[in-house]
Amino acid sequence: MYGGAGKRLELTEQLIRGLPKVQLHDHLDGGLRPETILELAKSHNVELPESDPGKLTAWFSMATKKRTLKEYLKGFQYTTAVMQTEEALSRVAYEMMEDMKNDGVVYVETRLSPLFHTGMGLNYDQVVESVLRGLREGSRVFNVKFGLIICAMRTMPPEGSLKMAEVAVRYRGQGVVGFDLAGDEVGYPPKDHLDAFYYIQRNNFNITIHAGEAFGKESIWQALQYCGTHRIGHGLHLKDDIMAPGNHISEMGHLSRYVRDKRIPLEVCLSSNLDTGAVPDLIYHPFPIFYKNGFRITLNTDNRLMSNTTLTKEFMIAVKLFDLTFKDIEKLTLNGMKSAFCHFPERLDLIYTSIKPGFAQIKENSGSTKNK
Repeated sequence: MYGGAGKRLELTEQLIRGLPKVQLHDHLDGGLRPETILELAKSHNVELPESDPGKLTAWFSMATKKRTLKEYLKGFQYTTAVMQTEEALSRVAYEMMEDMKNDGVVYVETRLSPLFHTGMGLNYDQVVESVLRGLREGSRVFNVKFGLIICAMRTMPPEGSLKMAEVAVRYRGQGVVGFDLAGDEVGYPPKDHLDAFYYIQRNNFNITIHAGEAFGKESIWQALQYCGTHRIGHGLHLKDDIMAPGNHISEMGHLSRYVRDKRIPLEVCLSSNLDTGAVPDLIYHPFPIFYKNGFRITLNTDNRLMSNTTLTKEFMIAVKLFDLTFKDIEKLTLNGMKSAFCHFPERLDLIYTSIKPGFAQIKENSGSTKNK
C-alpha cells in the first residue's frame, strides 16, 4: 500500500492491530492468560508444570514445537482444570473479551465444550451461563460483540453429542450462536453424530465442524453432505481435491467446486496448523491456493495460548509469507463478518458502522490512493 507521493506504507504489526478484525475460530480454553492460570490453579488445587508466567508460557509453546496434535493438546489438561467454577469461567470469558479489544477485534465467536468443566460439580447449564455472564460483561465494557459456540467431541458417544446440541439450542438467543464438533478426526468420523446434527438442523440453527485438519477430504465431504455444516473448521485437506501448480488451479474436483460455488467459509488457523503438524512448514499451507482462487477464507487463531498468537500475528504471518495487501486484509475481514453466525442485521451493522469505516480511516490517515 502506498501513501502520498508514492511513499510505501508498511503493514506493521501496530497498523494491523489497529484495524477492526473478526475472529470466528477461537477456543476459550485455549486462550487463557498464563497469570490467570497460575492464580486459578491455587483455588482449584491444580499442580502446574511451571510457577512463573513467562516459564509457563514457554512450557505451552514448547509442547507445540513437537508438531503433533497429541502434544499440542496436552496443555488443555491444565487450562480446563482451572475452569471448573462459575467465577473462573466468567473471569476467563471476560478477560478474553478484553484481549480481543486490545487486539482490535470487533466481533468474536469463541467456543468450548461444557463437558470439560463439570469436574467440581457444575452442570452444563451452569457452565454455559457462567461463560455468557463473562462474555456479556466484557462486551459491555470493551464494546466487542460476541457469539458462543458449543462444542461436542468426536470421541464422545452419540448421546453425548446430542446433549451438547440440546444445550446449544437451549441458549440460542442468549448469546450461543452455533454448534461445533471438535477432536481427533482419525477414526472418529462426523457422521457418527448424526442425531446431534439432525437436531440442530431441525431447529434451524448454525453448524461448524472441525474437518480436513488431521484427516483427508473425506472428512470435509462428510461434514457437508452428512452433517449439513455451514462452515468448515480448518479444511486444509480440501487441497487434496485441487491441482494448483504455482497456486494457480489447473484442475478441481467436485468437492472443492462445491465448497467454492456455495461460498462455504473455511476457518483457517495458520499457526495452529503448523503447531499440530497439519503442515510441515507454513510455506506449504494451502492458504494462498484457497484465497487466490476465490474460496471464502477467514483467518483465525484457534488457540492463542498454545500457539502463542493473536489475530494480529496471524495476519502478519500471512502478509510476510503470502504477500497480502491492505485490501486483502479488508477482504478477509469482510469474509469473516459475512460468515459469522450472528443475525444478518448485526452483520450488516458491524460491516457498515465499524469495519468499513475503520479501514477507510486508516487508509485516509495514511494518505493512500492505492491498495498495494
